Amino acid sequence: MKVLLYFEKEDKIKRSGIGRALKHQIIALESAGIEYTLSQKDNFDLAHINTYWPASKRLLKKLKKRHVPIIVHGHSTIEDFKYSFAFWKLMAVWFNPNLMWFYRNADFIITPTNYSKKLIDSYNTGTQVIHVSNGIDIDEYVYDRGKVESFKKYFNLNDDDKVVIGVGFPFQRKGIIDFFEVARKRPDIKFIWFGYLQRILTSHIVKKAIKNKPDNVIMPGYIDNSIIKGAYHFAKCLFFPSYEETEGIVVLEALASNCPVLIRDIGVYSDWLTDGVNCYKASDNEGFISKIDKILKSDNSSITSAGYQIAKDKNLKNIGEELKKAYEFVYKNYSKKD
Repeated sequence: MKVLLYFEKEDKIKRSGIGRALKHQIIALESAGIEYTLSQKDNFDLAHINTYWPASKRLLKKLKKRHVPIIVHGHSTIEDFKYSFAFWKLMAVWFNPNLMWFYRNADFIITPTNYSKKLIDSYNTGTQVIHVSNGIDIDEYVYDRGKVESFKKYFNLNDDDKVVIGVGFPFQRKGIIDFFEVARKRPDIKFIWFGYLQRILTSHIVKKAIKNKPDNVIMPGYIDNSIIKGAYHFAKCLFFPSYEETEGIVVLEALASNCPVLIRDIGVYSDWLTDGVNCYKASDNEGFISKIDKILKSDNSSITSAGYQIAKDKNLKNIGEELKKAYEFVYKNYSKKD
């Protein structure tokens, strides 16, 4: 069985979570011994479509006529499109029906978490949905002193500097405005937000917030991934106050790095991350400030150890075996379907 992994506009999405999902899927499939191709011009037995743009739609239509089994990956939901790009309300007029078209016309849907599975199930698409984590390459996040030193040098940091990091597109949904407000209350801490979005795509409210951000917030934009890996190992915590996620790859990255994680208490984390056990959670800015203060004065080793185990369980070797089972099921049940 040979699988087409299809990602439209690979060069445009490589800095996003979906772009990292491509890399993760490749590693997972190779670890499970699954033959794959990235080119629709090759021969293949099953298609795993990860994007929802016009070329992806044309491909899906063509493959249905050829009776090739089709999996659509549920990276996106109606809920996590809200409060993202500029003019998201206008864009949603196209995006939401388009997303539903893909989900209705797929033979099968794979989505990262049980939470996103429940959301997609609630759309009543008539398509079977399972959840398989995007996964994480544990070995990629092993402590590397050279990367830590590169991070410190890049930002001119001393060993005793207190640093809190955030990672992601500067979306309102990602909680970047809350990130700024919490930073404003703790001027003795350096807050660094890693992530870049073209100005034209950035919402007015976020552009205004960036213009008025406190002096202790640094926004380097897009930066070499090795420096971010150093940041995970140096920072006091990853502060990720996102309001809506389908999984949150950056959370897995921090867990794999033994970095304390502070997240908003939202549904996507409810069944796999527990406050005070493998992460820290809060529901508002006062709670975030209290938890950051606690992280700074506490021994977080038991929390990070438990968090690392969560990431280890989602290692790409395990994900590869889960994808293999899903592919075999779809190939068996949907091949040459009329």
